Amino acid sequence: MRALVVSSLLVVTGCGAAMGVPDAGSGYDWKLPKGFPTPKVPDDNPMTAEKVQLGRKLFYDVRLSKNRTQACATCHEQKRAFTDGRMTGLGSTGEAHPRNPQGLTNVAFNATLTWANPLVTTLERQALLPLLGEHPVELGFGSNEAELISRLQTEDDYATRFAQVFPGEGISLVTITRALAAFERVLISGNSPWDKYSAGDASALSDSAKRGLTLFNSETLECYHCHAGFNFADSVVHSGSATPDAPFHNTGLYNLDGNGAYPTGNAGLVDVTGRAGDMGRFRAPSLRNATVTAPYMHDGSIATLRDVITHYAQGGRAKRQTGMFSPLQSDLVRGFTLSTQETEDLLAFLTALTDDEFLTKPELASPFPP
Repeated sequence: MRALVVSSLLVVTGCGAAMGVPDAGSGYDWKLPKGFPTPKVPDDNPMTAEKVQLGRKLFYDVRLSKNRTQACATCHEQKRAFTDGRMTGLGSTGEAHPRNPQGLTNVAFNATLTWANPLVTTLERQALLPLLGEHPVELGFGSNEAELISRLQTEDDYATRFAQVFPGEGISLVTITRALAAFERVLISGNSPWDKYSAGDASALSDSAKRGLTLFNSETLECYHCHAGFNFADSVVHSGSATPDAPFHNTGLYNLDGNGAYPTGNAGLVDVTGRAGDMGRFRAPSLRNATVTAPYMHDGSIATLRDVITHYAQGGRAKRQTGMFSPLQSDLVRGFTLSTQETEDLLAFLTALTDDEFLTKPELASPFPP
């Protein structure tokens, strides 16, 4: 059902990125961290400072939920790297969601924008899901987008800003999602102790974190295969990407029937593709700011980073519970042994990916008075 909803919504926004037209973000002052590529921007939604500020206001505005109880920021809190600390999401109507709210750290570089849907590849398109989606309900407008547009049109500041940012277009579902996407593209994090270390400050990492870095990049642990590069993720796109990398992985979290089954309705990529081999395959999230984004995994079923390490050390939770590997899980998840000190070292390195500036930066915070 989720795939059908997405497919029907995609026609609302422009298809610039999907059609491979030239990037529209090269002229914007991104203030990118050292070593970061320029984000890929759809041709029909060029970046401007005014558009970013409009998107910021929309992101924090509870008027974007039908019953005025939630904003985008309700499930994406800055202090938590734009997650909400919940095991799974909770919509504006109180409906519990099957999946853990994803963090938005460096979301501009994600090749796909949900846990397990290859169809959603731009932030403009992704914004339609919380606004209009009904399975599950998030912000709750469903087929009543006209109510959202009318609500914003009656607010003088929005009427003025939309007219300035989108001359001749005004307020529409297209311009709302384009503004939101523009703000989300500037949620860029690259000033962690690790970044300072990689820029040449040898003192930025503790000796323990340096040992953890060696472990992280070792063939014994295999972490770097799925969490590589500047964003510590393998699903990456940017302005220089020839073909975006958009892999999905089965990490052995479940094996309910001995044949690799995951819980019904939350089985991963298979729910979209229908291919049996896609059971349990999900996108590997970035590890940047992972210390503040607990709980973990697509369903929030692992509480701490230490528990995540245990999951992989044991060859997957399903292996620990059943005594056998899932026939569908990745060959990279086969277990390893760490000493107590090595576990602490790995945790020290993961902690060094936390960017405190990003978590407190005023220009990313709510523009509304407390």
